[in-house]
Amino acid sequence: MPTRFAPSPTGLLHLGHAYAASSARAAARDTDGVMILRLEDIDSTRCRPEYEAAIFEDLAWLGLSWPEPVWRQSERMAHYHIALQRLEAMGLLYPCFCTRRDLAAIDAPQGPDGPLYPGTCRSLSPLERTARLETAVHYSLRLDVAMAMSLTGPLTWQDLDRGLQSARPELLGDVILARKDIATSYHLAVTIDDAAQSVTTVTRGEDLFASTHIHRLLQALLRLPVPVWHHHRLVLDEQGRRLAKRADSVSIRSYRQSGLTPGAVLALAGARSD
Repeated sequence: MPTRFAPSPTGLLHLGHAYAASSARAAARDTDGVMILRLEDIDSTRCRPEYEAAIFEDLAWLGLSWPEPVWRQSERMAHYHIALQRLEAMGLLYPCFCTRRDLAAIDAPQGPDGPLYPGTCRSLSPLERTARLETAVHYSLRLDVAMAMSLTGPLTWQDLDRGLQSARPELLGDVILARKDIATSYHLAVTIDDAAQSVTTVTRGEDLFASTHIHRLLQALLRLPVPVWHHHRLVLDEQGRRLAKRADSVSIRSYRQSGLTPGAVLALAGARSD
């Protein structure tokens, strides 16, 4: 039964990644499965080869292993494009020309990931959409969640800690599935890749719990297999904040250089070392 650990090579791994990777390994071992390593490197402006190399080095130092080849999302854009074409053919995508400044000026209700998009561009006519696409420097493609839910009907998903969940994609609003400069989004790419890699248990942090509502909707629309999810706790700093890659003081690399053993680093993260 495959599960996966899927970091982004945008910085050095920290204790939170050590916990997440060990949780994925534990989930795989508990089901006589395997932990897949996947690199979520769709943002070419932030991903760096040196960070990718550091991911391999740090995980191997912690005693983790994974099957080859390692998938890189940057090499799978054609697969995401096919999925977007299917959603487009279903009439579920629309271009959005709103800038971050435009969105910041809107008094919108808060969702799990910030203010909900109010659908400003959803009602543009086909003619206006075409005209604006020809001249737009930046735009995104959003999923019409209400229309999508009308096609799928009620959906559920299983969380190993919280039990059966009713999918509520509307909590995140009309999410972005691609941009002009980045041909996919996190939501679309992970949904496609988890299915393509036959992942049966999605192990990730509880900060991504709300995202699962959207992923379940995309699975239904694209007729993909449905895994179960385990949303594990986050490793927090002394102020109770989630760790960030910019905090070099808690990077796995810094602990390695200070002389700590892999077991000691896993213990600091509160992770299983078996």
